[in-house]
Amino acid sequence: MIRPRVMAGVRVTGPLHIGNYWGALSNFVKLQNEGQYTCFFGAMDWHGMTTAYKNSQEIAPWTREMIAEFIAWGLDPEKSTLFVQSQVPEHLELFMILANLTPMGWLERVTTWKDAEEEARQSDTHNLGRFAYPVLQTADIMIYRGEKVPVGRDQVAHLEISREIIRRFNHLYKAKMPEPVPLFTETPILPGLDGRKMSKSYNNFLLLTPEEKALKKSVNSMVTDPARALRENPGTPEVCSVHGYHKLYSSAEDIKWVEHGCRTAGIGCGDCKARLFNNIDAITKEPREKKKELLNNPKLLDSIISAGCAQARSEAKKTLEIVRSYMKF
Repeated sequence: MIRPRVMAGVRVTGPLHIGNYWGALSNFVKLQNEGQYTCFFGAMDWHGMTTAYKNSQEIAPWTREMIAEFIAWGLDPEKSTLFVQSQVPEHLELFMILANLTPMGWLERVTTWKDAEEEARQSDTHNLGRFAYPVLQTADIMIYRGEKVPVGRDQVAHLEISREIIRRFNHLYKAKMPEPVPLFTETPILPGLDGRKMSKSYNNFLLLTPEEKALKKSVNSMVTDPARALRENPGTPEVCSVHGYHKLYSSAEDIKWVEHGCRTAGIGCGDCKARLFNNIDAITKEPREKKKELLNNPKLLDSIISAGCAQARSEAKKTLEIVRSYMKF
């Protein structure tokens, strides 16, 4: 039985935060463990370079940490192919092929580019790499002959341009490369620590595997219901950032305790945060130790990365042979 191929990656921009986990990594682990798919999961460091090119020396350690996080949180190198994008140069060769057949107008109308163009100018990241991001993303999927891409429903537009580019390749060269289809996954909306949308640019995120002291500091900094200015004031859990995190990390019993205690002023915000800290700490303890073990054993981590990249390159080379045969190039 030939299993459908799943390809997905996480852009390397620094340490993973919980948005990366609940929006991507947790779904990767689920897809892997279902056993229905052949999975390719990558640390996408070329994509990170588009905005971090001035701090390029930071990308390699971030990338190693990301692979360690992948494994610590449940991705298994024996079940999935884990790779580093820049260590599979076939991505760039296929990118070059696709770049030559992608009309400029397609890229100019990409919503994420238009929305971020002014910010890109101000941050000196108004560059070709960022503009051509969708073409490299298409190469990332196509190089593994990816058939399904796990995305939230709000990300479907990002995948559609990849489908258009591959469709154009197939039309031009009478080819039969698979057009990837979205594999819809649940992506909870997470508030930042300050109540705004979670974003690295706002510096309001919670790291995925922080040390205990850092975790406590982050939880204690969370913005709560402004109606609870005083301990005796009742509140509304649904407008409180802390409540959103309880729904992810706490038991049904704890959530009931939080909601009742908040509405009746039976508990204070400090009590609520303390319970949340204990619950997050209990869940992150094992992955935190696993991640430490990997980072403290560089030979082991290097061997895992090397094996994954070798496996990825083997598949990528096969794809380029197929692509070149269609192109007669």
